[in-house]
Order: sequence, then C-alpha cells, then structure tokens
Amino acid sequence: MTSSTTDYANTARRVIEIEVAGLIALAESLDGAFAAAVEMILQARGRVIVSGMGKSGHIARKIAATLASTGTPAQFVHPAEASHGDLGMVTEADVALVLSNSGETPELADLIAHTRRFSIPLIGVASRPESTLLRQADVALVLPKAEEACGTGVVPTTSTTMTLALGDALAVALMEHRQFTPEHFRTFHPGGKLGAKLSKVADLMHRDMPLVAEDTPMPEALLIISQKGFGVVGVTDTAGQLSGIVTDGDLRRHMEGLLSHTAAEVMTRNPRTIDPQALAEAAVAAMNDRKITCLFAVEAGRPVGILHIHDCLRAGVA
Repeated sequence: MTSSTTDYANTARRVIEIEVAGLIALAESLDGAFAAAVEMILQARGRVIVSGMGKSGHIARKIAATLASTGTPAQFVHPAEASHGDLGMVTEADVALVLSNSGETPELADLIAHTRRFSIPLIGVASRPESTLLRQADVALVLPKAEEACGTGVVPTTSTTMTLALGDALAVALMEHRQFTPEHFRTFHPGGKLGAKLSKVADLMHRDMPLVAEDTPMPEALLIISQKGFGVVGVTDTAGQLSGIVTDGDLRRHMEGLLSHTAAEVMTRNPRTIDPQALAEAAVAAMNDRKITCLFAVEAGRPVGILHIHDCLRAGVA
C-alpha cells in the first residue's frame, strides 16, 4: 500500500467521522419542533412541496422522492422556476418544506412570500435560527452547528448530510404513523430490484394450472404434464382440494407399469405449497430448500396458481 493510498483512506475516515459527529449532534438537538413538523404534514390535505437551491435542491429532490414512495404525496419545486410561474403548483392544501443552510437563499424569497400570502403551512430547515427562512416558518427545524467535512468550511458536506438525514427521519416517522408496510411500498415502487424483492406469489404465478383428478389414468396425466410445460401435475380430490402432486421423481419411481396406474397411485401426498399472498422471495427460498422447481399456491386447500422458479428469476427475485 502506497503512502498516497493511506492518505486518501485517512481523508475518507476524517470526512466520515466529521459527518457522523454532525448526525449525532442533529439527533441530540431534535425537540418538539420535529413532532410539530410531522403533525403539520399529516394534517395537510394536499402534497408536501419540497424546495431548495443548489446542493439543498439536490437534497430536496431526494426527500421529495422518499416521501412520495413511502405514502406521503410530495413534489420538488425548483425555487427559481417557482418565481417564473411554478408557484401555481403550490396550493393552500399543501405544506411547504423549504431547505437552506443559511436560511437566506435569495431564490427562495418568492416561494416564502407565496406561502405567507396564502397561509400555506411552512416548515423551514436551516442552521441559523435568526435567518429569514426560520423566522418566517410556522415550524423551524434548526440544524445544529457542525463542522463541514471539507476542511475549509465552505463546501456543503456535513450540513447536507444532516439535512438528508432529517428528511429521512420525517419520512420514517410518517411511515410509522400510517403503518406503512412493504406491500404499500411496492405499490409506489413496482420496478427495479426493490420492486422484485417485494413481489408476491400472486403477482407472478400462473392461473392456468396443470391439474387432474385423483382417478385420472396416468396416460392422461402425462398428456397434461406435457401440454402445460411445468414438468408436474397437481392432483385434486372430489372437493377440489390439492391432495398431491406428480413429479418427474414420481414417474421414475413408478416406471414399471406406470400407464396402468391412476394419478392418486403415483402422486406424492401433501406436497409443499405456498400462500398466494406470500412474498415471491419466500417461494424461492422454499423451492431452493426442497430442491424443487414449482410450487402450487393454495387458498383454503384449493390450488389457485402455480409458480415456477424461472418466473421468479425472470422477475429478478433471487
């Protein structure tokens, strides 16, 4: 390892340690104003309008996205664009969450004035309690004094990290109050790896299932296996309950005189099944554990679908 590599690593550690100290200070500084901000958002009939300029604007975009994906309607509004017509996006039903480390960002003036003119609730986030933003705000969230990690004190580093964490804290507090679940999250985030991870069996299963009755002759059962393409066939009793499954292993075990048997005589009884509302990743785990490739989804004993491991892999569930 070269000395320069060591120096780079030391710099990284110093930056992270400084920002961690800022986050600890932020956690210790939270008071009733944070609870008031949460209550204000909960009472809003419209959206949370999140805004900020420069680096604070980038943080505001992320906070708006996090709120929106966790059950709190939110939208980022660029403060400069707001002054040129986008103020029309901010209504009396909304609540504004405005970010500015100094609290004196000139581009925010029109947005702040708009919230005051139309009595739109305003939550301000800044580091100076006496700043214009926090003096005008209905709820003032003050960032504690903390060293910027750049060493010069001018590059937004610790301050933006604290603001981002504060936004996450608001989102999670709102989630917990609304009892927001992973299933709700998937509704707003159906794509990507997270969406796949939260897919349910019912989302991926096939409803056109390979099924035969217990008294079905094996020649007919083999035809169903071939036609459906899952390599298995489910066997149902007279009440429509899944009583067994015929797999490739069952066929090999009954090879002698196979065509003279019925499905009930060949099948494996009480096969492993899964609830259609279970997460697809639970189905993958069950299939891997049993070294099988298919699972029937069952409700009240009745088969309602079949899931193949290839369906899960195609969907990104692994």
